[in-house]
Amino acid sequence: MDHVQTPLKSDRTLRVALMWRGDPRAPDQPTNHPTRLAPMMAALREQNIEPRPVTYFDKNAGAAREALLACDGALVWINPLQDGLYDRSRVDPLLREVAATGVWVSAHPDTILKMGTKEVLHQTKDLGWGADTDLYRTHDEFALRFPVKLEVAGTRVLKPMRGNDGRGVLKVEPIGNGRVRLQEAINDRVETQPLDVFIARSKEKFSGLIDQAFQNNTAAGMVRVYMSQNRVAGFSEQAPRNLAPTAEQPAFGMNSAKTMHGADAAKFADLKNAMENDWTPGLQSALGLETSQLPALWDADFLWRAAGHVERSRYVLCEINVSSVLPFPDVAAPAIAATVRRAVVEAAKARSG
Repeated sequence: MDHVQTPLKSDRTLRVALMWRGDPRAPDQPTNHPTRLAPMMAALREQNIEPRPVTYFDKNAGAAREALLACDGALVWINPLQDGLYDRSRVDPLLREVAATGVWVSAHPDTILKMGTKEVLHQTKDLGWGADTDLYRTHDEFALRFPVKLEVAGTRVLKPMRGNDGRGVLKVEPIGNGRVRLQEAINDRVETQPLDVFIARSKEKFSGLIDQAFQNNTAAGMVRVYMSQNRVAGFSEQAPRNLAPTAEQPAFGMNSAKTMHGADAAKFADLKNAMENDWTPGLQSALGLETSQLPALWDADFLWRAAGHVERSRYVLCEINVSSVLPFPDVAAPAIAATVRRAVVEAAKARSG
């Protein structure tokens, strides 16, 4: 049955769903999302918005559909891949359907496809946050061009088009005699093997790769910028997992613990200025995104640019996250909630003509 969205009255409380994935192996077991999103729920209430938690299961998508259709908007925290078993192939069509009725959805699946894959590193490599970046859409391209790139440019980092938590991200370092040292971002595990063997083994599950120059001061950690559409909402700092790097096992993957900062953190004033006045507009231009299409919450992860390379900013974009940004600074919640209110009201105006 088609759903007709009720026109928004200026005096009624808005309803916004906060949706996350439940565990189908333990559907009655609560997740930690209500606790982690408590500041977000409080900030929404301050904006006269009623937050409505929605736990999503692929096998029971109909219940989520009805819950979303009863709301004016939806904030969604669902990873592109989870536990090696679950992806977004079921939830994305559902969200598109709900959005087509006039429910505002963040992040919309079409926006995720534009800015939430690693291809954005290649599409925006000429911005101030960019680095030497290549793209291999087929394994034949990879087999032909990557050995040359490795020989000419030195150590590289390979990233799958989609993923999270460092899954599939590899540092590839040439060590002579046709061999390479491989290091995984997800666990810092190191192994060596012939380059041709590595390339051959990558064919089985090849689905495209981004190839980016390795930044040789990874030990300095990572800076994450939290954005609410086109405005900075906060920052975090993250240290490498390996706090005692050696030549045999250097720092690469990041620790999950983060030190949070507000949007006005003085130490990142240059990064805030660049994000709001240069890089986000550049991203929008490159991807064809209006400000209204940007998520209410997304983030950009930056490494410190390699020593000796000061031709651009001191930051290099590592990835953009739009599907499931958690955690984020508690102090960012009010700005995000204000964005949600504006977006939902604008969506309601569009529905009513």
